[in-house]
Amino acid sequence: MASPYPDGDREKVASKLPPTLQQELKIRCAELGLDIQEAATVAVTTWCSSSGPHSDIDTAGAKSFSTWLPSGMYDDFKARCVDRGVSYIQGLAQSVREWLDDNPSPKQAGLPVAPRRFIVVNQKGGVGKTTIAAGVAEAHAEPHGIGAKCLRNFVEALSDAELERQNRTREQLLAAIADYTAGGQRVLLIDYDPQLHLSNQLGIPTIPVGQESLVTHMTGDPKGNIGDLPVVIDDPRFGGRLHVLPGTREGFLLDSKLALTAAQSRGFQKESALERALHPLEADYDVIVIDSPPSLGLSMDAGLYYGRRRPNEKPGRSGVLIPVQSEDSSADAYQMLIEQIDDLEQDLHLDIDRLGIVVNLFDSRRGYIATSSLEEWHNMEDQNVIAVVDDLKEQRESVRLKRPLLSYVPESKQANVMRLIVAGVK
Repeated sequence: MASPYPDGDREKVASKLPPTLQQELKIRCAELGLDIQEAATVAVTTWCSSSGPHSDIDTAGAKSFSTWLPSGMYDDFKARCVDRGVSYIQGLAQSVREWLDDNPSPKQAGLPVAPRRFIVVNQKGGVGKTTIAAGVAEAHAEPHGIGAKCLRNFVEALSDAELERQNRTREQLLAAIADYTAGGQRVLLIDYDPQLHLSNQLGIPTIPVGQESLVTHMTGDPKGNIGDLPVVIDDPRFGGRLHVLPGTREGFLLDSKLALTAAQSRGFQKESALERALHPLEADYDVIVIDSPPSLGLSMDAGLYYGRRRPNEKPGRSGVLIPVQSEDSSADAYQMLIEQIDDLEQDLHLDIDRLGIVVNLFDSRRGYIATSSLEEWHNMEDQNVIAVVDDLKEQRESVRLKRPLLSYVPESKQANVMRLIVAGVK
């Protein structure tokens, strides 16, 4: 049976589930920082769309189980159960079992799960890497559930012109955000760019040249614990979950320092320098977002290497987000970046997942160049545009006030497109 959700976008589903599955689902969601209703939504959606085969589950002794599913989903689920000749209880049990198998416990193999790693990168300056990096980090750190509701309201209210700009129908966007689970995570946002835009925009004091910094830890000259460097964003919306590792202008010398360290230290691998430096911090965070410098040098190789797919990591869990603009020079810069990624993958025999393109600072009033370039981005065969961000005043205002965008205007169009970016990364 189903009953209406208070705001009409979900309905309460009452069914049955074996006690062992209920307990395992509860524990797994706690381990992964997920809400049970979101896990159930993904489980049912995946089961309905999968062609199988699906193993029978022993449902003897099944007890009452209730959750909230998007309106209409339970009716679709029941119809699929009828088509497959299984009871609703059996179908739900199969859905949950398969979700559990696809989302293993972090305690398996006795090792901590690596945080998701978003490397926001483009060797061209001025495309909005800092804006996108901060927005992605804030969306993961804001309270769980709040972002999902804001995002759904935003998508339902989009005009036809805005849907055309995103190059998706409303139904496609609603499907894309149906399993939006960001929020409530511990996030580290790293100012890896020596121009220090991220630190300055958030009002975080930068690290003076010569003092302990990410650079000293990357080049093998640390004097203390890197865990002492991150600064908490003092904003009640993020509940102490959003931290920033401040930048330093010494990053301008990072490429030469890495080359010198490699020449002087036998066995020093330049590409893994960032990973070695950040390794002591990883257990403290669920998500790490890096605002990269506009560079194709050694420091960028280290950033790309850090975002590579690690052993046993699912494709698309970590990787590179590429902000671009709707103009020709941005397309040229994108091609150079892709060539660098391809070369690194080939030379070091690794995989770096392209999480998607974000077309930033879009303004149709700029005419044919903007609109035709946007169409070309959408028509790319080897990459997908996961969001188009308009050139709006809210971001500039938040920078002037040195406040996080998703705290300053949490329900604004620009804030919701940041959540849309997160929803587009699967």
